[in-house]
Amino acid sequence: MKRTPKRVLLGSPIHQKPQILREFLGSLRRLHRDNFTLDFYFIDDNDDEASSLLLREFADQEPSVFLQSSGVRDAYIRNDTTHYWHSALIWKVAGFKNLMIRRAEVFEYDYLFLIDSDLLLHPGTVSHLIRMDRDIVSEIFWTQWQPNTMLQPQVWMHDEYNQWELLPGEQLSQEEINRRFHEFLNKLQHPGVYEVGGLGACTLISRRAILSGASFDPVKNISYWGEDRHFCIRAAALGIPLYVDTHYPALHLYRDSDLAKVDDYLRLTSPQARSEGTAWAAGEDAARMWDAEDAEGAGDRAREDKLADDSLGDQSTGSGAAEEPLPADAAIAPGPAAVQPQEGNTSPHEGALPDEPSFTQAASGTPPGRRPKLTLSMIVRNEGGRFLQQVLREHRKYIDEAVIIDDGSTDDTAEICRRELEGIPLRLVQNTVSKFSNEAELRKQQWDETLKSRPEWILSLDADELFEKSFAAEVETLLREESCDLFCFRLYDFWDDEHYREDVFWQAHQSYRPFLIRYREDFGYTWNNLPQHCGRLPENIFELPHQLSNLRIKHLGWSRPEYRLDKYLRYMLLDPDAQYGWKEQYESILDQNPRLVPWDE
Repeated sequence: MKRTPKRVLLGSPIHQKPQILREFLGSLRRLHRDNFTLDFYFIDDNDDEASSLLLREFADQEPSVFLQSSGVRDAYIRNDTTHYWHSALIWKVAGFKNLMIRRAEVFEYDYLFLIDSDLLLHPGTVSHLIRMDRDIVSEIFWTQWQPNTMLQPQVWMHDEYNQWELLPGEQLSQEEINRRFHEFLNKLQHPGVYEVGGLGACTLISRRAILSGASFDPVKNISYWGEDRHFCIRAAALGIPLYVDTHYPALHLYRDSDLAKVDDYLRLTSPQARSEGTAWAAGEDAARMWDAEDAEGAGDRAREDKLADDSLGDQSTGSGAAEEPLPADAAIAPGPAAVQPQEGNTSPHEGALPDEPSFTQAASGTPPGRRPKLTLSMIVRNEGGRFLQQVLREHRKYIDEAVIIDDGSTDDTAEICRRELEGIPLRLVQNTVSKFSNEAELRKQQWDETLKSRPEWILSLDADELFEKSFAAEVETLLREESCDLFCFRLYDFWDDEHYREDVFWQAHQSYRPFLIRYREDFGYTWNNLPQHCGRLPENIFELPHQLSNLRIKHLGWSRPEYRLDKYLRYMLLDPDAQYGWKEQYESILDQNPRLVPWDE
C-alpha cells in the first residue's frame, strides 16, 4: 500500500540582507522532498526592497508559497560583532511564529518547520527530521556568538543557556561545570539524536505538538529573554520532550564574513560529495571547534561571552506589533527591561543574563511624599455619540491634568471634554482641519502640546480606551516606581459590551503595548514618520527601562457593528493596498461570526 506523503509547512519570518537571503532561498530549493510535500509561509518584514523582491521571485517560481507583508518597518542592527535585539522585536517575531503555528493547525499540516533566514540547510535535513518521528526536534548549527570565541550550538540543557547536565538541587563546583560543559559539546559533535532542554531556529514541530498547545506566547511567570525560551518551557510543561539532531548540521550565516563558508558547505552537501563518500557529520567547523585549550575554563568563558554582549548597549528602535496592525502601537511581551544586544530570536544570546542596565537614570524630580503628576494625553474627533463621556469619567478618578487635541470635530466633542473634566486642569487644542490622514503629524502635535504642560508621567490613551476598574487603585504604585520609565499593558478589542474578539487576526491582548511613560528631558525622542500606524509614542521609547503590568485596557472602538463598518471603510480609503497594515485583517473586520471571549473583571 502506497503511503500518503507527509505535508510540511515551512515558515520563516524574514528581515534579512539580500546577499544572505539569496543563499537561504537557494538552500530551500535544494531540499529533498522524497517523503513529504512542502509549502512555504514567509512573512516579509524586510526594510530592503531587494530582499522583498527576492521573496516575490521565489513565490513566482515555487508552486505553493504564502507570502505576507508584516506591515511594519523596524530597525534591526547587526554587524560583524553581534546582532542587537530588544523586547519589541523579539515579541513581534513571536507573533509571526504563532501565526505560522495557527496556519499549520487550520490547514492540517503534519508538520511545521520553522527556520531562520540566515541558515543554509543540508538537502536531506527535513526529510531526515521527519523520519526521526519526534514531536519537536531541531537540526543543530554552530555559531561564534562573539568574534574569536569558540563555536557553540543553538541548543542548551537548562535555564537560559546552560550547556551542561544538572539535576534538580544539584550543586556543582566550577571544575565539574567545566567537565560537563566539555562533555555536552563533545557529544553533539557525533551524529545522533539527543534530548535537550532548549532549542530553536531550525525546528520541526509535529501536528500533535501543535494541537497540544505548542506556542510562542510568553509564559507570564517566566522572565527569561527570548521567545524560544518560552516556547521550550511551555513544551516541557506540556510533557513534550525536545530533541536536537546532529546528522545534518546547518550553516549559520551570522555575519557577512560567514558568506565565505558557503562554497565549502555546498560542496560538502552536494550529491557529488555523497557519491564520493565524503563524510558529513558535525561539519568541518564543528569538528575543529573543540580542543584541549578550549576545554580549560569553558564554563567561565561561556558566561563571560554573554555578559560581554550585555555590556555593548543598543541604539536600535522599536516598532509596532504585527499581530494587530490596525491600531498599531508598539507592542512587546515579557522580557528584561533594559535593551540587550542579542542574536535575535534564534541564538542563545537572546536569553543572556542581563547585566546592570547601561542607561543613566535621571532623578524623577518628585518631592518625597508627593505622588508624581499624571497627565492624560488624548486625540479626539467627533466623539459626541460614542464613548468619550464614559471614558473621561473613569480617567478623572486618577489623572492630575489632561492635554487633548480635538482634531477638527464638528459635534459637541470639545464641550464634553470641558464638562467631564471640570475642576481638572485641561489644555484643549482644537484643529480647524483634521490631520488624521497623516497620523505621524497628528501624533507629534499631541506629544508637543503635552510637553508644554511640563509632565512627569504621560498616560496616552485614545477616546475609546479605558482601564479596568482596578487601575484607579493601583496606578499610584506604578507612578512611584523609580526603576522604570515605561509601562506596557495588554489591550483587548471588544466586539460588544461583554466580549472581546480572539482569533488569528485579532490577538492584540497577547502582546503588551506602551501607554504610560515618564517624561525624561535628557532623553532624545525620535518618531516613526509613517502616515498611518506610526505609533502613538516616539519609536525609540523601548531604550528606556520598561516593565509590564497585568492591568488591562478595554478597547471599545470595535464594539458596535456600525463602528466596525466605519473603520473598515476608513482603512479602505486611507490604505487600500494595506501598505501600512494587514490586508487579511482588514477584510476580517466584517466577519459575521467571529470568535468572542467573555470579559471577566
